[in-house]
Amino acid sequence: MASVGGSAKALSVLVFLLLLISFSLSASSDSGRVSLALYYESLCPYSANFIVNDLVELFEDEELFSIVDLHLSPWGNAKLKSNDSFVCQHGPSECLLNTVEACAIHVWPQLEDHFPFIYCIEALVYDRKFTQWESCFETLGLDPKPIADCYSSGYGKELELKYAAETNALRPPHQYVPWVVVDGQPLYEDYENFISYICKAYNSTAHATACSEASHYTTQKGKGRPDAPVSYKERKMSTLSEQIISAISLWMKKTLGHDSI
Repeated sequence: MASVGGSAKALSVLVFLLLLISFSLSASSDSGRVSLALYYESLCPYSANFIVNDLVELFEDEELFSIVDLHLSPWGNAKLKSNDSFVCQHGPSECLLNTVEACAIHVWPQLEDHFPFIYCIEALVYDRKFTQWESCFETLGLDPKPIADCYSSGYGKELELKYAAETNALRPPHQYVPWVVVDGQPLYEDYENFISYICKAYNSTAHATACSEASHYTTQKGKGRPDAPVSYKERKMSTLSEQIISAISLWMKKTLGHDSI
């Protein structure tokens, strides 16, 4: 997002599109749709980037949106501790926003209601302004009380524990975030090309028009970067060991005047 004004404009367009899509699909059946699940964490910059710049494209084509069931799971790389407590990869603020977003999904179960709120928060994360997240209530004309009640009552924590169980039950297990799954199959580091996978998974030819740009989308998204950035659950030991060895080597060179060790 280039500016606050740009974020607000994009958000208003998104809300309009969601309302339009919701109206047009209100009498349609969900049968035959492709399941799309996003396992993420609120303060992960790669998750925010995916939601704000990639996932949002799903809502720009009514036909494409009509063949997808989108599920959001705000837990990511958080870890369970004793007594049902948990810690988050990016600290307490991430635990707060993960829980707030879980509450939003519960309080406003329809996608067209909770996605704009989550998008708004993640746009602020993307802009490094996540501390202003409460402004999303005013931006979208939403009552903050249901979210505050959900959080303060402890129900938000219960929701997060459910998302924890859901994420930890993934097979194969998630390795990092964002972790994107289409019809039960993870996309790994090709997640930015999720639309092409949706089109491959969809059996009907009724929405061929919606998928006609899939090859172009894949080419554009994959250009110059075969693997999209991710945030791992834990630092790989081999990488950490290399960093420690490198640091020791540098220290010995400076301290002892050796060219090598």
